[in-house]
Amino acid sequence: MKVLSVFGTRPEAIKMGPLVRALHAAPGIESIVCITGQHRAMLDQVMSLFEIHPDHDLDVMVADQTLNGLCSRLFAKLDALYEAVAPDRVLVHGDTSTAMTAALAAFHRRIPVAHVEAGLRTGDLQQPWPEEMNRRVIDVVADHLFAPTDSSRYNLEQENLAGRISVTGNTVIDALKQTVKRIDEDAALRASIDAQFPFLQPERKLLLVTGHRRENFGGGFENICRALAELARREDLQIVYPVHLNPNVQGPVHAHLGGLDNVHLIAPQDYLNFVRLMQRAHVVLTDSGGVQEEAPALGRPVLVMRDVTERPEAVQAGVVRLVGTDPDRIVAAVHAACDRPAVAAHFIPDASPYGDGRASARIVAALRGEPFDEFVAAHVSAVSHSSLSEVTP
Repeated sequence: MKVLSVFGTRPEAIKMGPLVRALHAAPGIESIVCITGQHRAMLDQVMSLFEIHPDHDLDVMVADQTLNGLCSRLFAKLDALYEAVAPDRVLVHGDTSTAMTAALAAFHRRIPVAHVEAGLRTGDLQQPWPEEMNRRVIDVVADHLFAPTDSSRYNLEQENLAGRISVTGNTVIDALKQTVKRIDEDAALRASIDAQFPFLQPERKLLLVTGHRRENFGGGFENICRALAELARREDLQIVYPVHLNPNVQGPVHAHLGGLDNVHLIAPQDYLNFVRLMQRAHVVLTDSGGVQEEAPALGRPVLVMRDVTERPEAVQAGVVRLVGTDPDRIVAAVHAACDRPAVAAHFIPDASPYGDGRASARIVAALRGEPFDEFVAAHVSAVSHSSLSEVTP
């Protein structure tokens, strides 16, 4: 069976890395990898970490690209690739423009599509935009729907889709588990990573920030920056913000926060470095989907700068809190999270509501038509030592 995995962004590469390695090792599967280059530098970092060597690189990224321009280039190049490779199946992940276009282009050629991380929903096409539309389109055309959780399976069942649904857990926990093991078991590696952040002061609590969502461009990011500037007045706090390369993020962040002593604006980090920063953080403030899954598995409280989330499991467990982009809500929530006792710094994969580290093995078994036990989440309250609902207004 010739399986063509198509992805193009850093988050996709992180979540597909363990799966691609499992596919390469699986008997009876010819695993082929195509990267689209929707992201470039950030994608290459992850490919190197997971030792993935793409067979095809479409290199579609151009400066100031629009979504329509990106999708039109993707459709043309993917159509030619499918004709040349003639895969038996196309494998896509998540909700990017690459994933949506790859799935639809495969459907047009009657090539079966498998969707990793299927079934995530907010119910609002504008949040996140355009990801909510992208994931719905993929799920309509896919014949294999790999749902990470029971909630995702429920969403798919409610839509009466044609694809076969399997609950596998999320491959991001596979990636996280492998990366944490590597860091924890290699003292020299850990020291070399820590040496890249000499400005961090152990006596100060670390607020780790990420932000890149399109729906927050403009006023949303202005509000986020105002909140961080207010939080920077707190003497026992240090803020680390790996700033996304998008100019809509870079502009307001550097304008509002560039001169503050205890705000460290750094370049986007490779996955090893970022996992280490999450390990050292006291609290995480983000609008990222993947971080909502990763940080709780590390026992870190997460404040999400969105009004809705397609990942409700950790919210229900009380370890993730939605705070939107209102400066007052962000400031109050960070203060409350910082003033509670620190969370123990260890990895609890079996307690994560998002996976147990065996999602890739389940997906490979499903593709090979072999039996497997579906993922069943452990008691999710064990993910963290205390609930954000107890401290966050």
